[in-house]
Amino acid sequence: MQVTVKLEGLDGTLATLRALPPSLVSRRGGPVLAALRKGARVIDAQRKANLQAVTANTTDEGKRESTGHLMKQLVVSRGKPPNDGKGERVLLRVRRKAYPDRNGKTVTSLAAANLLEWGSSKQPAEPWIRPAFQSRAQEAINVTRDELLRRIDVILRKLAAQNRAK
Repeated sequence: MQVTVKLEGLDGTLATLRALPPSLVSRRGGPVLAALRKGARVIDAQRKANLQAVTANTTDEGKRESTGHLMKQLVVSRGKPPNDGKGERVLLRVRRKAYPDRNGKTVTSLAAANLLEWGSSKQPAEPWIRPAFQSRAQEAINVTRDELLRRIDVILRKLAAQNRAK
């Protein structure tokens, strides 16, 4: 499942970013990547809380035993740039790692995450990623916008101080 969010209406911010020296947009991502990561962490925190709530539920027979393995595989990572090659991408993903289940059968954390999110013919879906995105998307956008503006302001102040010193 992939959800793409495009931030629009930030024309002034984009114009400011284009006016910045190219050295500020480095291979490490610069202020844009840092702002996107901070926004992604908002959704990530909700995603982890939702997963904790879903895995804490057990049936009357106590069939579900959470080992905490899936929680450890949740990561926020930098993705490949969009197809046009311009911009940054931050992904909220589940790292694919194999581990033995109670019966000794090898399963992956990605398969377990998909089974919880989408369910199967034998297990009802217990979504935890989609609700996290839906409930915190606007807050994440606001955090990203505010952080980006703050970081750009800091960079502009540094550049202005350097120009005054010359």
